[in-house]
Amino acid sequence: MLRPLLLAMIMLLTTLWSSLNHAESTSANSMPVIAAASDLSYALVKVSNQFTNETGQRVRISFGSSGNLKRLIEQGAPFELFMSADEDYVFQLAKQGLTADQGQVYALGRLALFAPNNSTLAKHLSFAALPGLLTEGEVRKFAIANPRHAPYGRAAREALINLKLWQQIEPSLVFGENASQTTLFAASGSTQGAIIPHSLALTPSVSEKGAFHLIDENLHNPLRQRMVLLKDASETAQQFYVYLQTAAAREIMREYGFTVSGEM
Repeated sequence: MLRPLLLAMIMLLTTLWSSLNHAESTSANSMPVIAAASDLSYALVKVSNQFTNETGQRVRISFGSSGNLKRLIEQGAPFELFMSADEDYVFQLAKQGLTADQGQVYALGRLALFAPNNSTLAKHLSFAALPGLLTEGEVRKFAIANPRHAPYGRAAREALINLKLWQQIEPSLVFGENASQTTLFAASGSTQGAIIPHSLALTPSVSEKGAFHLIDENLHNPLRQRMVLLKDASETAQQFYVYLQTAAAREIMREYGFTVSGEM
């Protein structure tokens, strides 16, 4: 009698364990994934944590260059909200019928000239000093995000062209896959300078490793950052989209140097 009873208990426990694992997996899979430009790496994590504290709902965030994220969405990646650093990518997805609408501008981004503490550029932090430092070999590597798919890289190239520095600096350029990688190159001292998002330059982990100053926004086209819900976005994704437009979320964005809706 004991053996059949023992077998029955084992089978019951196995079934319960399987059900619990399935429930846990289902819960994880139901958490919406947000595709976000890498200049949001710090600001959006803080916003999402605050969203969770206030609502009990959670989201997962996948950071990358806006162009690469757009391509993944076109290929069917299961994102539910796209936060692009270039609004044109949102408009292109909307034309393909992949979004709920044309979304909302959530911020204007700014560029910063950054130099690590061990670089001579940090002591003479200006574009005016760059030609001489390049000629003298004091700046051998200079990082920007890849202009092919990273809006901050495209804006950096525009600024350098308008400053008439592009031809001289081009042989020294190192391209980051996205804005975060570009920032890492410079903050680690792998390059002697970089053009990075102001939002990343402001973070303690970066600012303590170098110096930066804001780049004149008239040197490049505006970095109008637009977000949009994708087709069939879940209720939690919709709630997060609405939360991003609240005063609490906007205050965090301001903290990281963004100009937010209503101030543009």
